[in-house]
Amino acid sequence: MDSRLKFRDDGTFKIVQLTDLHIGTNDGNEADARTFKLISEIIQKEMPDLIAITGDLIWSEADGAGQSYRRVLDHISQWDIPFAIVYGNHDSEANITREELHEIQEGYQHSLSKVGPQEIHGVGNYSLAIQSNDGKETEALLYFLDSGDYAPKHIGTYEWIHSNQVSWFVSESHKYAKLPALAFFHMPLPEYNEVWKRGKVSGNKLEQVCCPVINSGLFTAMLETGNIMGTFVGHDHDNDYCGELHGISLCYGRITGYNVYGELERGARVIQLYEGEHRFESWLLLDNGERTSHYIHNHQVEEPN
Repeated sequence: MDSRLKFRDDGTFKIVQLTDLHIGTNDGNEADARTFKLISEIIQKEMPDLIAITGDLIWSEADGAGQSYRRVLDHISQWDIPFAIVYGNHDSEANITREELHEIQEGYQHSLSKVGPQEIHGVGNYSLAIQSNDGKETEALLYFLDSGDYAPKHIGTYEWIHSNQVSWFVSESHKYAKLPALAFFHMPLPEYNEVWKRGKVSGNKLEQVCCPVINSGLFTAMLETGNIMGTFVGHDHDNDYCGELHGISLCYGRITGYNVYGELERGARVIQLYEGEHRFESWLLLDNGERTSHYIHNHQVEEPN
């Protein structure tokens, strides 16, 4: 595991989640320019310890997808802050593969993303450790999962996190069973529907939850392993809510990119962890400079058997 992440002296660790940037190939695109400007302002205001990008960084349908991806990586690299990425359904929809995207990314020294085990589905299934402020112990884990793109036509909608990915997550979790953890991927789980219906949520739901129709059991696995405090996704541009379901917080980021649909003001989600605690706080930072939708997770789960 990469050991570049560690808690600050005050016991905090801050993550900025960017999502659904949808950067195109035209350097003169006004919408993309607004997106890059917003990213700069967010990073400068929050100065996180990690930048996590949860998919759909680019429009791959146009020629020059590799160039678009380099534009994103060049921009987020200028602050010398580690970053980690998972891919969305549009990143490799045409003209470039996930493997090719990752090959580009490997040339950036601040990238912590990994291809992940070859024997399981997807590109970008990996975990990152956050060390104690003295660097001596692992205090928290971050999981990144490739939630795929589109389901076969006879099933419809979107791909699901496959069973071998779930098995890999369970195996990894057992190695660090007592440590608090978060998970990042692009597609919301079917349980994002359930948490909204239960009413224990804060934030906006302005469109349907565009999740897979197949439930492959990741939420159950997270519940049984007992270490995941929250999950963070993108994909649905007009949803930004967080809610707790059976002790796990299911959260959307806030759409960051302007070159795509969405009625919500652009921004980012900020997540703050606390060393030695099963707790995190989160808020949204908007393009108008407002910090809003403050959310606290402090659910103490039972240790797994």
